[in-house]
Amino acid sequence: MASMIIGDILDALERLAPLSQQESYDNSGIQVGLTRTETAGALFCLDVTEAVIDEAIDEGYNLIVSHHPLIFSPVKKITDTTYVGRCLMKAIRNGITIYSAHTCLDNDPRGVNAMIAQKMGLRNTEVLRPMDGTLMKLVTFVPRAAADSLRAALSDAGCGRIGNYDSCSFSHDGIGTFRAKDGADPYVGKVGELHREPETRLEMVFPAHLKGKVLGTLLSKHPYEMPAYDIYPIDSSSTGIGSGLVGCLSSPVPAMDFMRGLKETFGVHTLAYSGDTARMVSRVALCGGAGAFLIGDALRAKADVYVTGEIKYHEFCGNEDKIILVELGHYESEQFTQHLLRDYLSRLFPSLKVKLAERASNLKKYI
Repeated sequence: MASMIIGDILDALERLAPLSQQESYDNSGIQVGLTRTETAGALFCLDVTEAVIDEAIDEGYNLIVSHHPLIFSPVKKITDTTYVGRCLMKAIRNGITIYSAHTCLDNDPRGVNAMIAQKMGLRNTEVLRPMDGTLMKLVTFVPRAAADSLRAALSDAGCGRIGNYDSCSFSHDGIGTFRAKDGADPYVGKVGELHREPETRLEMVFPAHLKGKVLGTLLSKHPYEMPAYDIYPIDSSSTGIGSGLVGCLSSPVPAMDFMRGLKETFGVHTLAYSGDTARMVSRVALCGGAGAFLIGDALRAKADVYVTGEIKYHEFCGNEDKIILVELGHYESEQFTQHLLRDYLSRLFPSLKVKLAERASNLKKYI
């Protein structure tokens, strides 16, 4: 059986939730540890605590995959006087790598909010606030005879993937002109002579985080010594990448029945809410975690109810006649994220030892 390197597993996590999708304030990605060592298994949790690290040590796991980053604010010193410092020192001493997929997974169309929507039974979901700058387009000009091979190489590098389709491109034939100067080594034409070459204009869309890989492929696979190309950002509102989701129930239900269903599905005893519970609920907006910043987006999406993990006291006020606001609890709204990450890696690496942390718990306690 081939050994699995931790770095390969982290690469797979970044394919699921590219770091380019995280918010500017976030610190998703590797928190601490080795990437070139063989993995002894992955332990999954929402929050990295000393108890979770102890569980990894006791049971022989050297990779912890969490949702919330262990290092969120800048760390100026690592000592045993802080919870983060103790966790970092314990992880380093015991050779444990910690990786966190936070807002990059929140913003992914297959991520946290998709899991919540699935649990609620929502259909026809769409993103509440699309993220800008996640897509780019490459335009280049290549000799017609080499167009197909270059298109295939760029597709392998990640270009041309749109929804459930790949190898998407646009081509248009024309004539390119150039004159090679002294010192050049032209693919076609002669030094000092104006050359006219039948060329194909090739256009392909790609995720912004793959820009370096795409450009490297273009320069290495294009037959010209100095290929001409343009790369520019495009509208990415159709990608499904962004904050929150909105969708519809299979049929309208009374608001109180909807909230009772939430309590049962997410295993909570108490919900905080505001709004008119006499109304029917059909269109539901949601965001895992601290999502009060999307209340305005939920209103613009004409949602009957907006469900999120945290809402400050005064944010419940002002829209009672327009929408029902429901605070589910931060941990409660994101509790299934660890299942999502575990199941994803299990499908990719069937022989990988995986487990949900048993010593993990909600950091916020209730009586």
